[in-house]
Amino acid sequence: MRKATVYIRVIFLFLFFGHTNWLNGTPISVANLRCEYLVNPLGIDAPNPRLSWKIVSEEQNLEQTAYEIQIAFSTEELKHAKPEWQSGKVMSSQSVNVVYTGPELQSMQRIYWQVRVWDNKNRSSEWSEPAFFETGILHPNLWNAEWITVKDEINGNGKWPPQYYRKKFELKKKIQSARIYVTSLGLYQLFLNGEKVGDQYFTPGWTSYHKRLQYQTYDITDKLNDKNAFGVILADGWFRGKIGYILPHSYYGNQLGLLLQLHIDYTDGSEETITTDTSWKFNGGPILQSNIYNGETYDARLEMKNWCQPDFDDSRWKNSALLDYPKDKLIASMGLPVKKIQEINPVKIIYTPKGEKVLDMGQNMVGWLRFKVRGKEGDTIKIRFAEVLDKEGNFYTENLRSALATNTYILNKDSVQNYEPYFTFFGFRYVRLEGISNPVNIHDFTGIEVHSDMEPTGYFSCSDSLINQLQHNILWGQKDNFLDIPTDCPQRDERLGWTGDAQVFSVTAAFNFDVAAFYTKWAKDIAADQLPNGKVTDVVPDVLKGDGGSTAWADVAIVIPWTVYRVYGDKQILEEQYSSMKAWVDYMTTRAGNDYLWTEDNHYGDHLAFGSNRNDYKGATTEKDLIATAYFYYSTTILSQVAKILDKKEDYGKYEQLAPKIKKAFDEEFITTNGRLVSHTQTAYALALSFGLVPDNLIQKSATYLANDVIKFGHLTTGFVGTPLLCSTLSGIGRDDLAFMLLTRKEYPSWLYPITMGATTIWERWDGIKPDGTFQDPIMNSFNHYAYGAIGEWLYSYVAGILVDENNPGYKHFYLQPHVGGGLTYVNSGFESMYGKIESNWKLNQNRMIYSCTIPPNSSATVCFENMNISEVSVTDSSGKPQPIASSNEKGKLEIELGSGKYILNIPLKINLNN
Repeated sequence: MRKATVYIRVIFLFLFFGHTNWLNGTPISVANLRCEYLVNPLGIDAPNPRLSWKIVSEEQNLEQTAYEIQIAFSTEELKHAKPEWQSGKVMSSQSVNVVYTGPELQSMQRIYWQVRVWDNKNRSSEWSEPAFFETGILHPNLWNAEWITVKDEINGNGKWPPQYYRKKFELKKKIQSARIYVTSLGLYQLFLNGEKVGDQYFTPGWTSYHKRLQYQTYDITDKLNDKNAFGVILADGWFRGKIGYILPHSYYGNQLGLLLQLHIDYTDGSEETITTDTSWKFNGGPILQSNIYNGETYDARLEMKNWCQPDFDDSRWKNSALLDYPKDKLIASMGLPVKKIQEINPVKIIYTPKGEKVLDMGQNMVGWLRFKVRGKEGDTIKIRFAEVLDKEGNFYTENLRSALATNTYILNKDSVQNYEPYFTFFGFRYVRLEGISNPVNIHDFTGIEVHSDMEPTGYFSCSDSLINQLQHNILWGQKDNFLDIPTDCPQRDERLGWTGDAQVFSVTAAFNFDVAAFYTKWAKDIAADQLPNGKVTDVVPDVLKGDGGSTAWADVAIVIPWTVYRVYGDKQILEEQYSSMKAWVDYMTTRAGNDYLWTEDNHYGDHLAFGSNRNDYKGATTEKDLIATAYFYYSTTILSQVAKILDKKEDYGKYEQLAPKIKKAFDEEFITTNGRLVSHTQTAYALALSFGLVPDNLIQKSATYLANDVIKFGHLTTGFVGTPLLCSTLSGIGRDDLAFMLLTRKEYPSWLYPITMGATTIWERWDGIKPDGTFQDPIMNSFNHYAYGAIGEWLYSYVAGILVDENNPGYKHFYLQPHVGGGLTYVNSGFESMYGKIESNWKLNQNRMIYSCTIPPNSSATVCFENMNISEVSVTDSSGKPQPIASSNEKGKLEIELGSGKYILNIPLKINLNN
């Protein structure tokens, strides 16, 4: 009996001290561990990487009160509670971007880490499952490899064939671990023993190559044998191929180069390094030509079977030459890799009036076509890509301008041959097939969708199928144009990182996908290519020889870091980009001069506004000086906030004092005493009202002018600058009726008009295809241009009502303020924040709105409704249990404070449902 009592006491103590969760309710756990926004990243070079995690719990009002991190060099050490370092219990609610403060990191070092947390009920979680991060080469002097290139390359004048390299080597010891660190001048694909290494494409990515060149890290521990061979193909890519319109080719250089370092740790404690040097051999191969704009030519008759296998006879290959190129520009990959994301099957074969054989993929997409083909040796197959068919149903490529967008394949003697390109991509829905003599089998063709590997984070759907298609088009426009950098379009001879497009779309982009790492990488190139006087280039990376300084375009230097800070709670990006942000505002200050008006410089203005390039209507042309001065004020106000956040007191005072001077100058120059703007356009009013430039006593009058202009035309007249602000500005002045009218309009110009014309992505122009079926000017008529998709921000933040709180960035606290209108009967929307999933759903039930929301653990929200009293609202949890709530009611707005959990609110409707 006494022994049993002892056992009971032991069990009780074990439960009480070791498993307090069991006694105190639902257990909590920690999951989704990230390092620098990435899952188990290889080869990072951050000296103090940031760690993030999410708390998993179904409980209401759960908050983290403390955390502890521990690290080790193996999972076994963690398993047996023998960590190398522990942070100790840190009293903090921070679970996003927690800076690593452990021992100094060494090059090529893997760190395993775990975290556990305590909550506001004094419970602790178990240790999380281990995650890891691994450093790359942290110091340039650790690069033992030499740059190599081909010897005595013939001047191809822009038409060089890709280069094939190989190196065979033997290993005689048991391997503990093996890593490849590799980069190139040009694009590379790396092979080991006949297999492609990794699943990334278009490596090493596109950066400002002369200042920042990424390398990639690959774990090949399980891929090595006693006898081995590397194979590498190099192609011109962005480095030496045609890109932009300043030079015909070779913008960054005339010679391709390869740099590779294999580091092996053996189980006996010894190490070995195998590097690029002159012992590597090179040759030509079956890829005769490769160009991003024009496509590839592949001659299968020249294939070298097993060319990257150890036993291949390379006696006729030549030894490579050394290339003098610096290594101090090398950086670890920090963005998101480009990968194959999805396979898409053609929906039908079309035989056009001209007799062309055309595949319809059913979706405007980016990538290429993989195909299986049969024929005679020497037969030539040509695959050409296009976005649309013309009015008669024929294949249309005029809007591609000089881009040939063609893959050419020459058959060998094999009975069945499979092919997909290596170093090119296309924007297309339709594919024309030439040279196929046999009947076309639709199952022989597969579309390969490629883009940066962004994690989807947002969704929006509603009762209107056309708006759902609009959201679909916005998503696809982003996917198709986020290929290592945010391009303007993916199909014609451009595909550049236009800054204006990215600036206006940045918040929508961050709702749809996790773009934190993507934008962080690109922002560094914004700063790298910025001119010494602070001018920001039009495209990034800059291949237009320093052209830039255009208002709303160059303000990307301010807006992108600010967006990443607001959405992801990332203070570090503000620190790293601050000098760039400051330089841009200082540049504008210099250009504006003592009167604080930025005038007379060249700008793109409200690009492609309705009627701006038509002879029959000039009313939508907004004065460029007005736009420039408005953005001068807007960016200055943001910079002032950033300086305050970073505790830069002197700068904060400087820009806080500058902003009202710009506003005063703007008001005196561009706003009459009756509230009318000198440019009487929707864009002018949207800028002035949304940026806070209109004096308080004139806001109502200016708002009336805007509303009346929308009523007068019955449609939007805005371009790239005004469109992203229009609906939010109308909602902000209490004209939801007009905002929803613009959203649901189906005639040209509108967001839904392209959908009625069959669009599956966002168009560059409101009327890329005119109502009569003819096309707009082919010089500038992309059918995959995401900028007008910035309406997505309003759908998420206003219609669904998910609003960031700038005082608590990263959705640590946020607002939920949904709005009914447009004849919609329900909306379902959500966003995967750094803390977890946020949901905001509403549906109409007779004269009430049923609103359900989810607030993730360790965050909180304020739910807001206009003209409402708390007595009219009921709040329950997801099971229907009434919930005690804290609320306030000021100026007719009901604000309900909610902690984490799932809630259902029953609310009376007090609006006109015809809005």
